[in-house]
Amino acid sequence: MVKRLLSATASEVAKFSPEELKQSIKANEGRTVLSENIVACEPLLPGITNAEISRSFGADLILLNVFDVFHPVVLGMYDVNNMAAATPNDNVIYDLKKYVGRPIGINLEPVSDSADMAEDKQNISNGRVASKETLERANELGFDFICLTGNPGTGVTNAEITKAIKLAKKYFDGIVIAGKMHGSGVNEAVVDLKTVEEFLEAGTDILLVPAVGTVWGLGDDEVRQAVKRAHEKGTLVMSAIGTSQESAQPETVREIAIRNKILGVDIQHIGDGSYAGVAPVENIFAMSKAIRGERHTVAMMARSIYR
Repeated sequence: MVKRLLSATASEVAKFSPEELKQSIKANEGRTVLSENIVACEPLLPGITNAEISRSFGADLILLNVFDVFHPVVLGMYDVNNMAAATPNDNVIYDLKKYVGRPIGINLEPVSDSADMAEDKQNISNGRVASKETLERANELGFDFICLTGNPGTGVTNAEITKAIKLAKKYFDGIVIAGKMHGSGVNEAVVDLKTVEEFLEAGTDILLVPAVGTVWGLGDDEVRQAVKRAHEKGTLVMSAIGTSQESAQPETVREIAIRNKILGVDIQHIGDGSYAGVAPVENIFAMSKAIRGERHTVAMMARSIYR
């Protein structure tokens, strides 16, 4: 067995296998915070990555958004805040993991060319699309987990996510997270039990569902049923705030956090929908403190990455 993530040091986390990391999250009993960061935005502060900022305010896991695996750049990592001027570096994720002492993941998007769109479709680079090549490249770059999901308007469908899970289990060595945070511009249910069953059958390690209170019309019952079914299969669940409510008042974030903890989710995601591509730091702190209290939050913030 392994230490729960609440108590694990950076050196212990660095040695976790994917199964050990999953068990460590499970042992946290619903007290794990994941912060999503946009790597193409100028960071909140010059010369400091948004990942470092997120970690310092209580994030256990870091998820990189808009990261192109064929053009590996994280703004702020090497004192560059301009995508055009930044030089791609295949060591950037290994270096970033040393800086934050936490597992790092990436969004890859299972885009459909035939999606029934509800809005204009946004085209993305091949390095952001879920494929055999990008999954293998994610391994080479050192990512600990991938999240198969969709950004607004990209045309990601649940059917394509199911296909991508199977592909990821074959070509990616780390943890696979899968599901929608919102509609991704497509005319279909964001989450339903049929889709949940398909994701679980395909083999996802962690099921992603929208946090209750974020997606229009999605209530406690749908999330509770998804959590129950996933846990019966030995699969963890992550709730996601992907609707820019991550930049609402701290009170709103606290309410969402407590409500979804009651429903039994294992990880709580806080999105990147703010001015600098990272949630307001006070909201990361508010989520952390709400789901695990001041003691564990301060320990997470203060524990040295050299331990």
